[in-house]
Amino acid sequence: MKKIIIIVILQFLTCSVFGQNTVPKHSIITDTVKNIRFNYKQLIIPGILIGYGFWGNESGQIKSFNNQIRDEFTEDIDCKISIDDFSRYAPAVSVYALNAFGVEGKNNMRDRSVILITSTIINVGTVFALKSLSNVERPDGTSNNSFPSGHTAIAFAGAEFLYQEYKDKSIWYGVAGYAVAAGTGIFRMYNNRHWLTDVAAGAGIGILSTKIAYWVNLYITRKLWHGEHKKSMSFIAPSYDGKNLTICYFKTF
Repeated sequence: MKKIIIIVILQFLTCSVFGQNTVPKHSIITDTVKNIRFNYKQLIIPGILIGYGFWGNESGQIKSFNNQIRDEFTEDIDCKISIDDFSRYAPAVSVYALNAFGVEGKNNMRDRSVILITSTIINVGTVFALKSLSNVERPDGTSNNSFPSGHTAIAFAGAEFLYQEYKDKSIWYGVAGYAVAAGTGIFRMYNNRHWLTDVAAGAGIGILSTKIAYWVNLYITRKLWHGEHKKSMSFIAPSYDGKNLTICYFKTF
């Protein structure tokens, strides 16, 4: 059987291109989707967060607590900080950045990208549907689409994505991702854009979206490529010669 090798060389720092003659054995990754199995225990944390968010929309006591938290955050604010507009993407981007620098994740480029896209579709669709149905006014009074926090949902979806891909390497990758996600939620409250219940629900939706994406990814991949992932092989070979950082992607099928 003929093998077709597709070589995509991504150049960083310079535009020079050079070939790779050898491939390290440790960089070989088979195109087998490494999904996580469904377990009801995985629903506990996102379920609590989402439940608290919904409960807060009906409970006068929690609404009062929301106002207290808002007052604490906004009491000494001199200016808003827009870092949350960028930090929400940091955990997901880190997965690709780590892989580019030779720290391999659980899945290959294709499979992890399908997982991220699936998670994003579930996440964004759920957030926008709830925003249009809940009609909750933002703390700053600018609009009635406060619940849930979309920024926080994206950040926590990315944090769970980072955790799942690299938890077998080190749990600290996931810890860092969740720290950034939590910071994003805090800044949404600091900037007076969301209530605590908005942030809690957004976090739960983000985490659950990524978990669902992993649960269904094997099925999606088989449908898209008709079992091709069982026959193909790909690997990534980073190289650095002192001046040029090159990432070579090889695929056989």
